[in-house]
Amino acid sequence: MRLLIIGAGFAGMYAALSAARLRDIQGVSPEELEIALVAPEPTLVVRPRLYESKPETLTAPLLDVLEAIDVTYVQGSAETIDTKAQTVQLATAKGTRKTLSYDRLIVATGSRLFRPNIPGLAEHSFSVDSLDDAIALDKHLHSLPGRPAVNGRDTVVVAGGGFTGIEAATELPGRLREIFGKGSKTRVIIVDRNSAIAPDMGEGPRPVIEKALRKLGVETKLGAGIASLDASGVTLSSGEHIETETVVWAAGIRAAPLTQQIPAERDNFGRLLVDRDLRVPGVPGVFATGDAARAACDDVGNYALMSCQHATRMGAFAGNNAAAELLGVPTRPYHQRAYVTCLDLGEAGALFTSGWERAVKMVGDVAKKTKQEINTVWIYPPRAERAAALASADPERVTDVSGF
Repeated sequence: MRLLIIGAGFAGMYAALSAARLRDIQGVSPEELEIALVAPEPTLVVRPRLYESKPETLTAPLLDVLEAIDVTYVQGSAETIDTKAQTVQLATAKGTRKTLSYDRLIVATGSRLFRPNIPGLAEHSFSVDSLDDAIALDKHLHSLPGRPAVNGRDTVVVAGGGFTGIEAATELPGRLREIFGKGSKTRVIIVDRNSAIAPDMGEGPRPVIEKALRKLGVETKLGAGIASLDASGVTLSSGEHIETETVVWAAGIRAAPLTQQIPAERDNFGRLLVDRDLRVPGVPGVFATGDAARAACDDVGNYALMSCQHATRMGAFAGNNAAAELLGVPTRPYHQRAYVTCLDLGEAGALFTSGWERAVKMVGDVAKKTKQEINTVWIYPPRAERAAALASADPERVTDVSGF
């Protein structure tokens, strides 16, 4: 039997760990149940940190962990899923094609930045969506002091006033000071078509965010979106033109395109609708998890968000349940009633909220310490030691934030 996992992000990593844990508990050998993980590289990109400087350092190796728990790593990019034949076709690094069969499939392909068809967006914007994107932005920022101090060289526009946009924008004043030197006068401007900053976070946290932006000197232009980009800067839907050589696009994400090959219902973000066990209804043998899935967190109408916090726990339940079906043991319905957010605010600290209503619990330096612990400890892979790695993947304990 083979359990195949596509994706080595947070959901894919925990799916592999959790499936291996259940296999171990049931005393089943890797020969009887092969667990295979497909990804271009055996590396976890620590995507929630890509707004930081030195993005090239924000990866964690997975091969030793996978070997410690007897999970097979298959290098390649999944290109075609045939759910009737129960096969996945891969493109390998050597340019060849390879087909793998599966008895259960976990789609953990994550999400991608949504880039609408705005004139000039593809040619004149950066992002912090992927490792390559973040490295390209960092190199560009470091090249700015060598350019003529005209045409908005010292201005950065961040498109999007949500979680990612705010974290990128509040980190930039410090990053730009390191690059340009103390005393430099740079501008960071958040542009968002909504009438208020952080629209999804609600009114409770907003004063904390607005105070942090004022402290850092980050400007906002709200109620207007970006209509076009060119080499001279951006033009807003209001008609205003901002001269800049640096636009960071952070306005929304969608499930990775591979989910479209699963013949099932999807939401507006391209996520596959799943049942409480994270199965894709009507498609035998297929589970979806992380940013690829729209899953209910509880019985009162809350659904998992496209976030690391939900992806890790969803991955653990998907891995457990896919393995459980093959091993003939009961599945565990996914649930994640507790929910917190921790928003980095650069040199202004951080903001920590609890509950779906996002009640403010910590701000400033206290919240910053928690954010740094999350970013440097909690979201990294476990040690490459078999017992510790398997123990880390109990679905009921993964990303349990009920203590906050």
